[in-house]
Parts: sequence; C-alpha cells; structure tokens
Amino acid sequence: MIQKITFSRGSLDVELRLSGCWCRYCRLSTAYQLLLEFSGSSVIVVDKENTIAAHQTGHNSGVIHAGVYYTPGSLKAEFCKAGNNEIKAFCDEQAISYEECGKLLVATNDKELSRMQALISRASENGLEFEILDQEQLRAREPNIRGLGAIYVPSTGIVNYTAVCKALVREIERMNGNVLLGQAVQSIQETDESITVIAGHETIVADRLVACAGIMSDRIVKMLGLEPDFKMVPFRGDYFLLSPQHNGIINHLIYPIPDPDLPFLGVHLTKMIDGTVTVGPNAVVNFSREGYSKLAFNIGDSIEMLTYRGFHKVVAANFKSAMHELKNGLWKPGYLRQVQKYCPSLTLSDLRKYPPGIRAQAITPDGKLVDDFLFYQTNRALVVCNAPSPAATSCFPIARHVVSQLYQGS
Repeated sequence: MIQKITFSRGSLDVELRLSGCWCRYCRLSTAYQLLLEFSGSSVIVVDKENTIAAHQTGHNSGVIHAGVYYTPGSLKAEFCKAGNNEIKAFCDEQAISYEECGKLLVATNDKELSRMQALISRASENGLEFEILDQEQLRAREPNIRGLGAIYVPSTGIVNYTAVCKALVREIERMNGNVLLGQAVQSIQETDESITVIAGHETIVADRLVACAGIMSDRIVKMLGLEPDFKMVPFRGDYFLLSPQHNGIINHLIYPIPDPDLPFLGVHLTKMIDGTVTVGPNAVVNFSREGYSKLAFNIGDSIEMLTYRGFHKVVAANFKSAMHELKNGLWKPGYLRQVQKYCPSLTLSDLRKYPPGIRAQAITPDGKLVDDFLFYQTNRALVVCNAPSPAATSCFPIARHVVSQLYQGS
C-alpha cells in the first residue's frame, strides 16, 4: 500500500521505530507538536510494535525529573526544567494522575556529604527550588532512611508514562494524524524531492522524516547513507519490587549521592504512581539491544558491540564498576547491600521480581558516553540519536526543538 502525502509548507513528519525504542514519548510528542504548529498537515507515526509503550517507556520508573544533575546550559538541563512543568500541565489537561512527591538525595558517609556540595551548586545554577537537610531533618521526613544529610527537591514527581503515551496517541488521532502499529521499518530512501520509508506493508512518501529510534538510532543513520560517529550500546537496568507491606516505607523518592566518576546514578527507591515501591535500577552491559532477560543474547548485537573500540575503552575506563554492576546484577545480596546503605531494614525476602529496562547509550569511538542529546540531520530527515534520561520528562521541549530544526534551511 502506497501512501503519498502532499501538503503546503511541507509539514509532514513520519516518526519511525526500527526496533526497540528508548524515546517513544519523544516520537509521539514530536508528532503532536507538528500537528499543533501545522494544523491540517498529514502526520504519520510508524511503530514496529503492536502495542503502545512496548519497550523503554513501559519499563521505566515513571519519574518526572527536576534537573538536579545536569550541566548548566546543556540541552538536558534546559529541556528538563521546562519539561517538568509541561508534563504536569499535559497530565492536568488529560486527567492523568501524577504525584509531586519530591526527591531526597541522601548522603550516607562523609565522602558523599562532600560530594553533595557539588550537587547543591549545580541545583542552584540550574535555578531549582531545593532544601538542604541535616541528619535529624532527614529522619523526621523519612523515618526509615538513614543518612548524614540530604538535598530535598520538591518538584520531582511520578507518573505512568504509558498513560501519557496513550493520551498523546488520542490527541494525534483527534487532530487527524495517523499511528501505524506493527510496521517495522525496512528501508529509507531520500531524494531532492521527497523521502520514502518502507515499513511493513506500507510505503510512505513524505516531505520530512523525524526518527526517534533510541537503541537503533545508529542503524537509522546508516539507512540514510551516513556513517555515525557513535554506537548505541544497551545497558540493562534491573529493578525489584518491594513486598506490599513496604508500600509506605518512603514518603519521597530516595536517591543516593552519585559518584561523579561513574556514568549512572546508582540504585534508588522509587514510589510508583500505583502505590508500590521499586528498587533500582543498576546498569549492566546487555548482550541484546531488545533482550530484557539477564541471559538475553543476540549474536549480531553482541558482535557489533564487542568489536567496537569505543566499547573497549568504556569498559577499560570503568572496569571495576562494570564488574561490580555485573556481579550485583546476578547476585541479589550484592544488589541489596547497595540500598541497605540508606534503608537498612530491607531484607532479601523483600525484593521481588520486576521487569527490567534497557538504557540506550550512545558511545563515541574514543570511549566517551554521550551525556547530552544528540541529533543527526540531512536535508529531509532528522534523527534523535541520543535521548538519555530525562527524555520522558523532557518530551515536549525536545519536540519543539526537533520541529524548529526540521525546516532550517528549507
């Protein structure tokens, strides 16, 4: 079936999924933004999966981030601060439940207490509202949490991002956009006049393409005839669900003070919007881009990762922590000890199975983890290549940025 889209001002966006996607919310929010800005245009969203939020969106912790950690002036910091307010406003409009429960970043020893000062400075530079708590103030807010001090960030919240995605689909369809599920992208062909996407049994001829393909974004760049100067590497994040008797164990989200020498934030306690509490995630190198089992293995994904020199350099630079994460990913007592640092009452029997997630991380050939958002652009296509956390929180600012860039020079 061939769909040929014609319109004035070239206001078509085809957002596609080649495979498992980190940033489905960015894809849907971009389609939504295009329809808002170019009323009456034709917008098609193409997705490989048969259900909404089948991958990372349905496997994350549902946090509405405030933006404490991010470098002042970076897109991450800018998008997160704006997105925190905008995602809540969208939820209000769509009658989606969320809770502004706040977050505590807890220092459990003198070294972490010292590191906390850098986060205080960063939160201040990013213009965030926060409070500094001493040991007694922390205990008063969180009787089950132990620490020497903490940073309290009140604007952090929780939501069900799958519900947000479903609301975006409804809005897209209400504005006469189309969402095509179960259509895996097979090829992309760009010419001076148009761009053609073959996805499943659909052939779509469009004026512009936006690809938000997360873990597969490097392969999308190759489909466009470019050679990406990065590789997407999957990191599995394992979670546990606390026993129901612990649903009231915390009043806020509880995060450790992160080690600045490590790329990820550490295991935390997260209130979920359904009233449960999860523990996690860790960050373990995964041998399948879409495999959620601890033993998942895809030979093509593994060869591509293991033969990439950038991956070798990341492992060499972080070997000790990588082995620590791998061990704790396979050995439950080691995982438990990470959370017992600040919540000593938890035991092994309290940790129940919970679905893991896959973090899509762009890595450069020199072994650097791309920390900010990364975009590739041709005359008619824009690829969102790296959309790290807080991409869900930031989906509406990301969408505005993508739409503003899409027609530059046209």
